[in-house]
Amino acid sequence: MSRIGKQPIAIPDSVTVTIANGLVAVKGPKGELSQQLHPLVSVAQTGSELNVSVGNANDKKQRSLWGLWRKLIANMVTGVTEGFSKQLEINGVGYKAVLQGDKLVITVGYSHPVEYSLPEGLTAKVEKNLITISGADKQLVGQAAAEIRSVRKPEPYKGKGIKYVTEIVRRKAGKTAAKGE
Repeated sequence: MSRIGKQPIAIPDSVTVTIANGLVAVKGPKGELSQQLHPLVSVAQTGSELNVSVGNANDKKQRSLWGLWRKLIANMVTGVTEGFSKQLEINGVGYKAVLQGDKLVITVGYSHPVEYSLPEGLTAKVEKNLITISGADKQLVGQAAAEIRSVRKPEPYKGKGIKYVTEIVRRKAGKTAAKGE
């Protein structure tokens, strides 16, 4: 038995879930998400709960799919009710980010500013050296944050670059000059 897969998913009153032809669609106040189900996984709605199940709970592959799909659907429900967000921090002299419409213009020490177009369904907010990416789709929020971070990853000597707020950058000691004799 999958410990995560067997747990029911609670559906809030403001959310509607539609299951048809192997497609799970979740609609709520923050948007609408849909996902095509894996053929080995089935979803049943009973009242205000969703139950995910597989054909053979003893098969290792089906057990792993069971937990995965339960979590994916639970993330969809959480996304359309509360949403997800990631915060990035820019460190470095002259490093900055500016939001221009749906584009994020990042200046991080290159000869040109880097423009990042936000995917549809995501919003960004820039306050001083903090960039906040938010949206209903957890995977899309994480992917956009990772792409923005990859523009200039934090370097280990001075810590300059773009990093997650919760990320800890391991610092290295710089080179020391050899004493002349």
